[in-house]
Order: sequence, then structure tokens, then C-alpha cells
Amino acid sequence: MRSSSRQQMHHHSLQPLFNMDYHNFMEREGQQTNLELASEFGLSLRDVKTLKNKLNRN
Repeated sequence: MRSSSRQQMHHHSLQPLFNMDYHNFMEREGQQTNLELASEFGLSLRDVKTLKNKLNRN
């Protein structure tokens, strides 16, 4: 069955951004540097910055 572009956008918006626990990330972001967060969660530094911006946490 085919899905429209609107259905695909909705499906992608429901998926987690980086497949990780956001509560754990938010607890540790104030205590650790971006490099430590990246290595802890298996992300790149760019991904950590993007995630912080998405969570409105600079």
C-alpha cells in the first residue's frame, strides 16, 4: 500500500530523533561537556548540538 508524502512526514515526526533516552540526556547535559555526551550516547558533536537546539537547551 502506498502512502502519501503527508503520511510519511507524520510517520517520521513520531520517531525519536536519535533513538535514545531524552530524560537521561537532559539530566546529564548540565553536568557533562558536549564531548562527554557524544561519547556516552554514541552521537557526533554535531548531533549533540542539534539535539540541544531541538530541546531548546543552549
